[in-house]
Amino acid sequence: MEYNFLVDTYGTERIKTLSVWSMFEDDDLFIRPHPLDRKDRNPLEHMIHQCMGEDKWFCNMFGIDVGAPPLPEKETRLEFIKQYAGDSEKRLAVLKEKDKSWWEKEVAFFDALRTRTWIMLRRIAHTAQHRGEQTSLLRMLGRSIHSIYGPSADTGGLPQNNALTLYAYPDILSLIQGESKGGLKTPLPGPGIMPCTERPDL
Repeated sequence: MEYNFLVDTYGTERIKTLSVWSMFEDDDLFIRPHPLDRKDRNPLEHMIHQCMGEDKWFCNMFGIDVGAPPLPEKETRLEFIKQYAGDSEKRLAVLKEKDKSWWEKEVAFFDALRTRTWIMLRRIAHTAQHRGEQTSLLRMLGRSIHSIYGPSADTGGLPQNNALTLYAYPDILSLIQGESKGGLKTPLPGPGIMPCTERPDL
């Protein structure tokens, strides 16, 4: 089917989001970049936004309702991971069944009409944007960051310096099992001796 790439991309975005959440520590959830400035979300608010926002988009624009409250009963880091993993898995299963005409149908996107292909691209970009904000928070908190799309400073720096792509976990089941045991992420080598920027002279 022409739009399988959208389904596959949504599938990989699930583990990328959950991996970022796994990199936070439980005590990080209420910390803001600037403690007195409420304009920026703390990690807990990011998790709430992801769960509630995706639920609304899928229910209203894709007609996919997983039949469950979008937020976990107990709002801990691990419970958010489990909740989003389960809900997004159900959404993925339904997406796999949709045909070309479903994807190309125009539906309401806030105050405009857009095809579902367009909306899914926007949804993926929206999630990636917030994931970038969360990795910035992780850096401010001094947390290590595994690969999300490729090498990171903590996996060795830049690809041209032979840095590795090291994901926190190979799959979502391993992620949930590992975090349930206190964290069993892939060990990280650290940045090494080479600069982590293409222009170290700036």
